[in-house]
Amino acid sequence: MTRILVLFARALRLRCPACGGRPIFVSWWRLCPNCPACSIKLQRGEDGYWVGAYMFNLIAAELIWAGLTVGVLVWTWPAPPWTALLVGGVVLMVGLPVLLFPFARTTFLAFDLVFRPPKEDDYPGPHEPAAQVRAGGK
Repeated sequence: MTRILVLFARALRLRCPACGGRPIFVSWWRLCPNCPACSIKLQRGEDGYWVGAYMFNLIAAELIWAGLTVGVLVWTWPAPPWTALLVGGVVLMVGLPVLLFPFARTTFLAFDLVFRPPKEDDYPGPHEPAAQVRAGGK
């Protein structure tokens, strides 16, 4: 259980879920191919690997939107600001997926590492420096 919490805590800090290394993002939209610290491949699997991250992103955005909408409705009832809710809802549903995009990718990677722990294929060959550090040499 502790391992799972560590993976997700690292992911939410936009670090490599496997080792905590950073930076793993080239830009807000682009992930490095490998972690600079442990060299694990950050795209584990086949084409379409990130579809799960897109799902995480949309679900998180919708849950945040729904929670805020219900909160505003409860707080302002019996006269909720319908126009503000409509405009705010549109802004949130456009802005939240953009804001949450890198978090969704790292969280999905942590989720994947929980169910598919890293294998040797997920790292570069043994001749590369990061693999030697992992093996105990320097």
